[in-house]
Amino acid sequence: MSDYDVIVLGAGPGGYLAAERLGHAGKKVCLIEKEYLGGTCLNVGCIPTKSLLNSAKQYEHALHAEQFGVTASGVEVDWAKVQAWKAQVVKTLVGGVGAAEKKAKVEVIMGEGKLLGPGKVEVNGEVKSADHIIIATGSTPAMPPIPGTKDNPKVLDSTGLLAIDHIPGKLAVIGGGVIGVEFASLFAALGTEVTVVEMLPEILPFMDDEMAAKLRKGTKGVTFNLGCQVKAVEDGTLVFADAKGQEQRLEADVILMAVGRRPLVEGWGAKEAGLEYTPKGIAADDTMRTNLPNVWAVGDVTGKSLLAHAAYRMAEIAVSHILDTEKAAKTGQILRTNTIPWAVYSMPEAAGVGLTEAQALAQGYEIAKATVPLLLSGRFIAENGMKAPGAVKLIADKATGVVLGITVLGPYAPEMIWGAATALELELTVEDLRQVVFPHPTVSEGIREAAWAVKL
Repeated sequence: MSDYDVIVLGAGPGGYLAAERLGHAGKKVCLIEKEYLGGTCLNVGCIPTKSLLNSAKQYEHALHAEQFGVTASGVEVDWAKVQAWKAQVVKTLVGGVGAAEKKAKVEVIMGEGKLLGPGKVEVNGEVKSADHIIIATGSTPAMPPIPGTKDNPKVLDSTGLLAIDHIPGKLAVIGGGVIGVEFASLFAALGTEVTVVEMLPEILPFMDDEMAAKLRKGTKGVTFNLGCQVKAVEDGTLVFADAKGQEQRLEADVILMAVGRRPLVEGWGAKEAGLEYTPKGIAADDTMRTNLPNVWAVGDVTGKSLLAHAAYRMAEIAVSHILDTEKAAKTGQILRTNTIPWAVYSMPEAAGVGLTEAQALAQGYEIAKATVPLLLSGRFIAENGMKAPGAVKLIADKATGVVLGITVLGPYAPEMIWGAATALELELTVEDLRQVVFPHPTVSEGIREAAWAVKL
């Protein structure tokens, strides 16, 4: 008889949610974590970043509130207090995860777990057995072998920059993805001279090019160098070739390495246990099964979508199949990556779901599209003024009218994108979307305006 019904390896979003749901379902569950409950997202990723960004946004609002009839004086940033607020938020939420696991009667073991094979995990020198194992080991920052970056105290990854004890005067960011753009926006708002160096022709490669350009142009205080290749780092000098191939040298107090994250597939026994994987992640099907019997994989480690909410969904799918495979199959419990939304919490914010215009065309669709400004929203103008960047872009299949993708740029975009994700999940048409009643006045009305602007 096994020690547990399920062992979960890794207590990030996918791991702790899976353990909690299984525990409430009456299963005997063991959750193994080598570092901290909540994983990267809660401790050194999503949550602390959003805490710092909130402080920057409060500062920005105070400085520029005069147009709304509010004049503030003596506005300052106390970085030590900003960091203290971040730490308080993280501590509170980590405590919440621990309390949730305790309520679900999940046994939490702090230690480095190693997969020995189907049904067996070693932790702290002991071998534990289970009927099912869920792998949720997450991801780690990618650190390309750029000359001069290794052991350079001026080169930090996102974890290092989150813990910095001062606001740098000059910040160079290698990479224009989510991490790079959010940190660039954050420190630029606080007065740092920020430069982003990106190898691709546009930032945020998953975002519609038209909308990404709007976000880039609307990001105050950041210089973007696109189509560039970083050659080396010399102490605090970033050496790169610009879009024309000319060498450029950029001096900075801090250099952020923000070229993305990679699935953590090594160091915990995947190879030795016979698990199928590549550097891009563990091979798992759309029910989150791996090649090993009763071994499942969820979250970043699969490489399918390196987002916390995607990890939640993968965890729910794996749990549903562990509890009742027949019921899970009948209710369609599978991973649909095309309906997973993304969000960027920069200034301005952005969010999207589904296909971009370029992706839709590449897949052979004849498309109908519309891009409308958020200036059509009364609330947007009232709270942001006439010059704030904001827009909604909608892509539809011209033949059927089915909505293929929606991108929102502007305040509250991450809060409203779930509605767009629902439209894609249910395969709604533009006509269906036009019949949805949006509350007025809200910024979300931009989605309705985009639906009416599409010419089928």
